[in-house]
Amino acid sequence: MIAILKPNTTAEQQKSFTDWLKNQGLDVHISNGQFQTVIGLIGDTTKIDADLIASLSMVEAVRRVSDPFKSANRKFHPDDSVIDCSGVKIGGGNFAVIAGPCSVESEEQLTSIARDVKTFGCDMLRGGAFKPRTSPYDFQGLKAEGIELLIKAKKETGLPIVTEIMNANHLDLFEEVDVIQVGARNMQNFELLKELGKTNKPILLKRGLSSTIKEWLMSAEYIMAGGNEKVILCERGIRTFDSQYTRNCLDLSAVPVLKELTHLPVVIDPSHATGSSKYVKSMALAAVAAGADGLMTEVHSDPINALCDGAQSLTPEQFGDMMNAVVSVRNALKGIL
Repeated sequence: MIAILKPNTTAEQQKSFTDWLKNQGLDVHISNGQFQTVIGLIGDTTKIDADLIASLSMVEAVRRVSDPFKSANRKFHPDDSVIDCSGVKIGGGNFAVIAGPCSVESEEQLTSIARDVKTFGCDMLRGGAFKPRTSPYDFQGLKAEGIELLIKAKKETGLPIVTEIMNANHLDLFEEVDVIQVGARNMQNFELLKELGKTNKPILLKRGLSSTIKEWLMSAEYIMAGGNEKVILCERGIRTFDSQYTRNCLDLSAVPVLKELTHLPVVIDPSHATGSSKYVKSMALAAVAAGADGLMTEVHSDPINALCDGAQSLTPEQFGDMMNAVVSVRNALKGIL
């Protein structure tokens, strides 16, 4: 249930109202928008008399929300959320590009790529330190050493860093990480999501390989219910019946659907979705046209010899070409989206 307050409601009236709601055993989510304040009632609202609330002089309207995701719901938070990632903003008209190697391999490799992607306009550096792999025999990442190398690259280039967590026991290692990524395989690792809900860091939540949008938003809800509302959604392709030509099916329809359902920023990862570098640029441009708040792409200076996902990695030059095209598309779309 949500209660929309009238514009002239005083701070004292709002506090008195929210205190009363809390005394009814409800959690309260307050969204102070540009034009209105929305009070979200979270918990068992079946015992709350909606007509009674609607009759209050400060209340403009009362609506029941049937969706199981509350904190992530746009009805609870009408304005777009803007997530600040150590100075880089995403959402609410702010567009950000995250780029870097799939896996951190060495200091020389990571630093070189970090310099290149920054030159071409990248906003944040990605790199896998802990790598979940389908085969136990594949390269699993440099782990703690990989995070140290990311921190070094951050100090040299100034780029905030994004890297994936696989186990809540590793959280201490992520103190200097700017954005914690939850990979597709861990989207429904609820115990991990609960722990991330206790942090104050932005969380990049990737969609599961076969997850519905509702399941994805419910995973975001786990993080937000714990108190951390800094969630960024990342569509990285879903598993369908055809895997001969692309690794996954990039669900670009998720962008407008999510824009309707939630206030959270939406990022598109065309690298993992297609599995092939030759399709990344076109899918990135399509994502921009669809209204995405950002892109996440893989870049490697020597893709053929990459230890992980070389086939889908752009060279720095290809990344620069993509960035030029992204700027052109965004400029063309100004005033349309």
